[in-house]
Amino acid sequence: MNASIRRGSLEMVVAMLISGTIGWFVLVSGQPVLDVVFWRCVFGALTLLVVCAVFGLLRPGILNRTTFALAVLSGVAIVGNWLLLFASYSRASIAIGTAVYNVQPFMLVGLAALFLGEKITAPKLLWLGVSFTGMLAIVSAHTDQSQTGDTYLSGIALALGAAFLYAVAALIIKRLTGTPPHLIALIQVCTGALMLAPFADFSPLPQQATAWGSLLTLGLVHTGFMYVLLYGAIQKLPTALTGALSFIYPIAAIFVDWLAFGHRLSFVQWLGVLAILLAAAGMQQGWKWKGRAKIHVMNGSHHETKFQK
Repeated sequence: MNASIRRGSLEMVVAMLISGTIGWFVLVSGQPVLDVVFWRCVFGALTLLVVCAVFGLLRPGILNRTTFALAVLSGVAIVGNWLLLFASYSRASIAIGTAVYNVQPFMLVGLAALFLGEKITAPKLLWLGVSFTGMLAIVSAHTDQSQTGDTYLSGIALALGAAFLYAVAALIIKRLTGTPPHLIALIQVCTGALMLAPFADFSPLPQQATAWGSLLTLGLVHTGFMYVLLYGAIQKLPTALTGALSFIYPIAAIFVDWLAFGHRLSFVQWLGVLAILLAAAGMQQGWKWKGRAKIHVMNGSHHETKFQK
């Protein structure tokens, strides 16, 4: 392993571990979801503005009107994604919300087939079936007596909605090839701040230090710093390794939910989570079945940059 891949792997691991703690900071802030996303956008925009300035990405001529409009549109989808995903945490738990959210690669495949004419292959259909089976296991295994069945199902529905909006954003970003990703992220969070400002509650502002600390961390660390690590890793790593390391995020989120809030998954829920993660990994890595239960990895698999987390 050369130095570049070793450094990229370390950056990717740290970025995914940071992403896995997002749900904890969202819930600890104690703020309404809309306010959390608004302040994340504000503090994230300030951080990314500095990053873009350092990288020389604020000079004229980098964006034309079309790319700017697409970046803004992707920002609307990403902010909607955060709103729905964060809302799912208090209804279905961080672990379940994050696991269900990982069906988004399949939604992206469907949208790409519908709007870009990309073919849905038999292996992709197979992995879609595995993922759907995992979803059924999670939905049918609700055992937490502190939540009603309707609340739990609404949390799953919100996570699915977040996954769909991420797939929409990823589809738009496909058309922004060659545009600096840090600049795209800056436009996205600026769009979110402007979009949510009329609805944010400024009276009163959060009074507790823990609330401001959580909001600052979500903006500075989980948005600005994490994006720098993520994009740096993607530039250094092979696609297959990037995709494999990305699954640290949901695993970390599951353990954070357990350690911080005592949310334990039932055996059937664990099977559902593992099925979704296996299916997402299989599709992103290009695994396909041949012969007797042998999985071969196809070269040239594709990995989409994740702006979530």
